[in-house]
Amino acid sequence: MADPGDTEREALVTPDQVVLTRDNPYLSGLKTDPEKLTSTDVSSDEGTAQPADVHAIDCTRLTDLVAEFVQAGIAPATRRAYRSDLDHFFAWGGTIPASDAEVAAYIAAHAEALKVATINRRLAAISVAHEAQGHPSPVRSPLVRATMRGIRRERGVAQRQARPLLREDLFAVLAAMGDSLKDARDRALLLIGFAAGFRRSELCAINCTDLERVRQGVVVTLRRSKTDQDGEGRKIGIPFGRTKFCPVNALDTWLERARISEGPIFRRVDKRGRVFADALSPEAVCLIVRERVAAAGFDPEPYSGHSLRSGLATSAAQAGVDTRKIRDQTGHASDAMLRRYIRDGELFLDNAAGALL
Repeated sequence: MADPGDTEREALVTPDQVVLTRDNPYLSGLKTDPEKLTSTDVSSDEGTAQPADVHAIDCTRLTDLVAEFVQAGIAPATRRAYRSDLDHFFAWGGTIPASDAEVAAYIAAHAEALKVATINRRLAAISVAHEAQGHPSPVRSPLVRATMRGIRRERGVAQRQARPLLREDLFAVLAAMGDSLKDARDRALLLIGFAAGFRRSELCAINCTDLERVRQGVVVTLRRSKTDQDGEGRKIGIPFGRTKFCPVNALDTWLERARISEGPIFRRVDKRGRVFADALSPEAVCLIVRERVAAAGFDPEPYSGHSLRSGLATSAAQAGVDTRKIRDQTGHASDAMLRRYIRDGELFLDNAAGALL
């Protein structure tokens, strides 16, 4: 482990320096999708994290307007992910610049405690931090690649997926809810999140101006998402339901009772029933899902905010909905990505053993 007090080393970078500011003279172009940092964008054939090709930007020569636009091209979630990963590296005693032996020792020390995907992401952050300071990345060295290859073979690369909240289970959760203002909010949040296959961050980003009432239900315009960093927008149709658990009616009930006519749709509600002006955080969505699942008698541990999105995809696949139509709703870029969600849900669909035993 490197000595953080070594005065002979160059000045250390801090996580904040990875964020684009005009006083950071060498900031690399950063990837805008932190989840992709754990997959093909950061994994070479040897299984070692590597960011995409980057080019240093001399921010001291940028005008304020140019710097503002470049900063806007870096997703906030990416900046937070880099800060967190570098904080972990520095707390261990790592430095920037770091030697290949130092980085190899770091990942070896955490091979048992961290998932392979997490180690990959932290290597990507370390690599980008080096590029940002004009240093060669030790992540690309043969030593680090060999160490990571060994970790992958020992630990495997399977990622734990949140359990999908399937249609029948969602209905059980909704049936266990009461009639308070917070119940109305959570009922609308669960139903809209499920019906649209939203990510938790997308749920939090919906504003009143994003809603369009139509004869068949409501159209939600998603201004920006993880797969739409340029803000081209995507429209999702949420139809009136055929059961008592109608997502459109639940949404209207919440908005009417909370007296929301502008601004964020889903907001914090305190114990006194006061509705705040700011939107819920993605973390709050996860807590709400787990709280409501637990109240219905389910083990909350396997569930998360993503359970609504995977629940729609899995339930629709089980009902025989064409994958293209599922992708139209969820916004998945390919069938391969969608299969990650619905594979486990189809384990007992036309099961070969079921026809024999």
